Amino acid sequence: MKIKWYGHAAFNLTTEDGVRIIIDPYLSGAFGGALSYGKIQDEADIVLTSHDHDDHNYTKDIKGKFVIVNSAGQTSIKGINIRAIPSFHDPSKGNERGKNLIFVIEAEGLKVTHVGDLGHTLGKDTIKEIGAIDILLVPVGGFYTIDPKEATKVMEDLKPAVTIPMHFKTEKCNFPIVSVDEFIKNKKHVKKLNTSEVVYKKDTLPKEPEIVVLKYAL
Repeated sequence: MKIKWYGHAAFNLTTEDGVRIIIDPYLSGAFGGALSYGKIQDEADIVLTSHDHDDHNYTKDIKGKFVIVNSAGQTSIKGINIRAIPSFHDPSKGNERGKNLIFVIEAEGLKVTHVGDLGHTLGKDTIKEIGAIDILLVPVGGFYTIDPKEATKVMEDLKPAVTIPMHFKTEKCNFPIVSVDEFIKNKKHVKKLNTSEVVYKKDTLPKEPEIVVLKYAL
């Protein structure tokens, strides 16, 4: 499976069979230009949106005939099993910013979890519902989502082989959130890559859990 980070919380997962899954596509230039990553204009077969905010649900630039998944439940599309688990965008059970979906995507023997704009650490029931995973895509910037300390707790609770941080401050994201450096500080097994893409297979996952920081593509 190839994992590409566009920027912010937007990813493209592409299987060896060529099935393309785009997760949380943003509106380029949203929030008065505060989010200035480029337009996502790739083709997709499946689009997952964790909640209805412009930086996570903009599908108009995406090409192809795709199926949108934006509600809780379980489905199978083109051989990809997808579970959407309810959560919240804030620590007040949605009273501040509403609801959020956690996606568990199963393909090619891998389980990838994208937690959307998660606003709280995970309870035991949710951890059990998510189950054993291989790759975690997690926000680390704080303010609108969990912060570096809370993201670390989520990572420790879910125990993925690979954690890829997202939703942090960059030159193209002028939100009042922190950079990825706050999350990776004092952590072991951190790889900062000069690429927006990585490829994983079940048998090539690292033996020791690691954090992989990607370069935004757009």
